[in-house]
Amino acid sequence: METALFSPYTIKNVTLKNRIVMSPMCMYSSHNKDGMLQDWHYTHYISRAVGQVGLIMVEAAAVTPQGRISSQDLGIWSDKHIPGFKKLVEMIKVHGAKTAIQIAHAGRKATVEGDIVAPSAISFNERYKTPKELTINEIKEIVEAFKDGARRAKEAGFDIIEIHGAHGYLINEFLSPLSNKRVDEYGGSSENRYRFLQEVIEAVKEVWNGPLFVRISANDYKEDGLTPADYVDYTKRMKDQGVDLIDVSSGGVAPAKIDVYPGYQVGFADMIRNEADIPTGAVGLITKAVHAEEILKNNRADLIFIARELLRDPYWPRTAAKELGISIESPKQYDRGWL
Repeated sequence: METALFSPYTIKNVTLKNRIVMSPMCMYSSHNKDGMLQDWHYTHYISRAVGQVGLIMVEAAAVTPQGRISSQDLGIWSDKHIPGFKKLVEMIKVHGAKTAIQIAHAGRKATVEGDIVAPSAISFNERYKTPKELTINEIKEIVEAFKDGARRAKEAGFDIIEIHGAHGYLINEFLSPLSNKRVDEYGGSSENRYRFLQEVIEAVKEVWNGPLFVRISANDYKEDGLTPADYVDYTKRMKDQGVDLIDVSSGGVAPAKIDVYPGYQVGFADMIRNEADIPTGAVGLITKAVHAEEILKNNRADLIFIARELLRDPYWPRTAAKELGISIESPKQYDRGWL
């Protein structure tokens, strides 16, 4: 029996053995506050590669120290980070998985010590610090930081890079009129609010020619905020810039009530895939193989990003295969247990 979930998928020069992606999830485990990988990270990611996930995406790695969500986050702002990532990439690939990393800047949602920055000097809510409004020169410096982060990811050997443009972090803050009140070339019109992401993509592509993903929040869930229709336009621009796949999440740019349920974001991935004519990844409370299979077979998305279910079950691909009534190749060491 052939399934969509366990069919290969090729993006540029990279072929995934199945459509299952480990979604990037912060582990808050860089306890030395230097952004370095710890033993925990190796255990965590390699376990899911052993579990036969097709693509392992490493959690958000900050392109500047002030771009971390927390002081325990991973970083990619220094060449000192490269050896640790290189070791992790090599260890993951031994088990047949491809590798990706999400490069990020938290903007006004950073909780690190010292000043934090954003497009405009507006805090996320009363519990967050008020950020400094970025100057034009500071914006250019952060664009360069994304470029340098991409170069380091390439040197570490990652197959795919994802730019984090979702969940209310810096890029998302520039895109949304709720958080971007600028009156210069980076604010006001939709085109101006896109400019920062446009420049980040251009800079990354100067040093990276492999598959490039962008994670977006396709709905602000707020009056006067962005809607999925707005993101159809934005993702058309991303496609024109050479982005290969849109990882479609939602929310996070402003406090909002979100009605969550299995597949609550899949409609956004479907809309963007078919109206912007660009491959998408679906994410959000997808826990059952039959659900993932439906999404793929109905051409609503191209990849399935699994997050918390992989925290509960590192071998979710095996669980999914059993649910679909097929068998998948097991790690040789587990042959006797994966009958």
